[in-house]
Amino acid sequence: MKPHLLKVSIEPETSFNIRLNKGANFYNQWHFHPEIELIYIHQGRGTRFIGNNVSRFDANELMLIGSNLDHMWRCDPEYFRKDSTLTAEVTVIYFHRSFLGDRFFDSPELATINNLLEKAKRGIKLTGGARFELRDLIAQLVKATGTLKIVLLLTILEKIANTQEKEFVNAMYHPVDFEEDEANRLNRIFHHTLTNFQRTIPLEEIAGIANLTPKAFCRYFKSKTRKTYYNFLLEVRVAHACNLLVSKDNTIYSVCYESGFNNISNFNRYFKKITGKTPFTYRREHYVADD
Repeated sequence: MKPHLLKVSIEPETSFNIRLNKGANFYNQWHFHPEIELIYIHQGRGTRFIGNNVSRFDANELMLIGSNLDHMWRCDPEYFRKDSTLTAEVTVIYFHRSFLGDRFFDSPELATINNLLEKAKRGIKLTGGARFELRDLIAQLVKATGTLKIVLLLTILEKIANTQEKEFVNAMYHPVDFEEDEANRLNRIFHHTLTNFQRTIPLEEIAGIANLTPKAFCRYFKSKTRKTYYNFLLEVRVAHACNLLVSKDNTIYSVCYESGFNNISNFNRYFKKITGKTPFTYRREHYVADD
């Protein structure tokens, strides 16, 4: 089980890459790349996988993903329905740490940015009002040319480094094993799980997706993801429950069963274990009713 190495093309006339992506599949394969990634989600919601973290993503999310940190974005199932009018829209900036020279960020004046790029290997999420100021700077960067492009990127990185409105996605950095020959295996496991998490997934079934015996699959999955498959499945279900609690006016009881849990006691226990809050508290803090 290895992530896919995404090869980011950078045009000769520029030193870093800016992409404006629209559609549910803005990158729903587990992947990594040596470039540092700054991504702003204008529209879209779903589940994201960054390192060993599984969480919800929503519109107005801004993330800084460090070099070779494995990740994947998966929009919710309703985005993929034939009659769906939903779409995701993101701005992604890719740049090498050495895009201005191998030693550029080693200069004393850039120590805070240098430290930021190292910490970004754990994944950084911007919170609060800082992300909206940074969103506006990113919009300027998209249209900029010449020297102004570099000035704006450095300004964005400095503001991220200096703001207190950010949090780490992972507790520590786990470097990716760069062998690529098994890239499809984990993607098969992820996609099968995300398609079927609302029902019971027997161990024999998911092990078969990976072409392993159940016992070998358990060892394999934990050694590569640093968690058991059962815990991973719980995180996917809780992430889906978070979405239902925020976006639908339904009972916590119905959210429990729609998220793949078979009783309310287990749902409450695992939801609080993963999010630190009860489903009721989470809904009260996040739910916004339709007009």
